[in-house]
Amino acid sequence: MTTDAISLRSVSRTYGKASGRAPGSTYSRTRDRTHNRNGRPVSPDDTPLTVTALHDVTLAFPHGTFTAVMGPSGSGKSTLLQCAAGLDRPTSGSVTMNGTELTTLSETTLTLLRRERIGFVFQAFNLLPSLSAEQNVALPLRLAGRRVPKTRIREVLQQVGLAERARHRPTELSGGQQQRVALARALVTRPEVLFGDEPTGAVDSQTGREVLTLLRAMVDREGQTVIMVTHDPVAASYADRVVFLVDGRLNGELLGADANDIATHMAMLETTPPARSPVLPAPHPTPHPAPGTGTRPEGRPC
Repeated sequence: MTTDAISLRSVSRTYGKASGRAPGSTYSRTRDRTHNRNGRPVSPDDTPLTVTALHDVTLAFPHGTFTAVMGPSGSGKSTLLQCAAGLDRPTSGSVTMNGTELTTLSETTLTLLRRERIGFVFQAFNLLPSLSAEQNVALPLRLAGRRVPKTRIREVLQQVGLAERARHRPTELSGGQQQRVALARALVTRPEVLFGDEPTGAVDSQTGREVLTLLRAMVDREGQTVIMVTHDPVAASYADRVVFLVDGRLNGELLGADANDIATHMAMLETTPPARSPVLPAPHPTPHPAPGTGTRPEGRPC
């Protein structure tokens, strides 16, 4: 049986102190909630409150699929991504990557795993301004002490349509081109999973579509696994599956949905928060029609 690329089982993530209450309790909607000078929630005696960002989340991301994670502000989207990518450790539960349990690894081993097997693309391009595009792309290999094959650098720059811009510095590139350099940098190590945190949030709509088309092509043609956090229904419509979170709990999913279906479901979440977290089974990968063609199967909310 083929393992999933990433699997979360009963994952919870809690921040802060319980302030005398039972472990895992939260003041998120109590009348005595206040904030300290740093804007953090505290109890009346200025004790930091417990904030549970994820509640008992069980979720699988199959190989060769594109999953978008959505939800209202503060729903736990970024925390889910960070736990799945090994950037943060869950308070309880387990996270596995192709059968490797991440929560039991040492910090050093986890760092090496992220460097070699996971790619990241964020809203901020995070390029070094003094380096050319090809030097920025080569950076993960240099940091790992690995040989930098020029053919591989040219390959990934060609893959994102920037072969002719290899020697240009970030200030000589448009915002969309910089994001594509960041994407090439994430791909240069041939990661098993590519994570994106609002990867189109800092570019215009046309450039955003170009980046999303690239991500879609990597899934369809090369079997790349992509997990993307986004607030944009149009961006999410490029994914095979959209998973929704509310208050750190799973609140269903849509398969092959268009932007209108996704936006409608998001609007419903604002008025119907979940009572408990469902367990979402891993979907079977299916051919993904181009966004906007109208040939997708009807969205299926859980």
